[in-house]
Amino acid sequence: LPLPVLSNLLRAAWGTNRPGGGRTAPSALGAQEIDVYVALPQGAYRYDADAHALQLAAAADLRRVTGYQDFVDEAPLDLVYVADHRRMAMVPVAQRESYASVAAGAVAQNVYLFAAGNGLATVLRAWIDREAIAGALGLAHDQQVLLSQTVGYPARS
Repeated sequence: LPLPVLSNLLRAAWGTNRPGGGRTAPSALGAQEIDVYVALPQGAYRYDADAHALQLAAAADLRRVTGYQDFVDEAPLDLVYVADHRRMAMVPVAQRESYASVAAGAVAQNVYLFAAGNGLATVLRAWIDREAIAGALGLAHDQQVLLSQTVGYPARS
């Protein structure tokens, strides 16, 4: 994907869009617990919404790790949604995974809307190897991989 398209995609997905750090997707109690990781051919990056920048997480092509389907390593990028439970102190422990999953779903829906409006295709997946992804990204024990989402161009018939 051209860099301006990636930039706009990430801002639409989970970017800051109003004063006070408000985001484009809801988060229970304003926890903003979701981190969006971007797996590209040249490496994996964490999206820093406040700076609207990518921070290197792994200097390797991790697209293949983000899913089992053949297309994951052929598409331009794969997004990985990670819940950082350290930011969820106000949420009861038993409810953190479900709250974070709803937040990740809202981010993923923003990606679907952006893709539909910009001639892109996307597939959201929960059938993933969460442990392999967490290891490849170097996540801490209180960071939980929730979903991955491939973004690319529609298949040509």
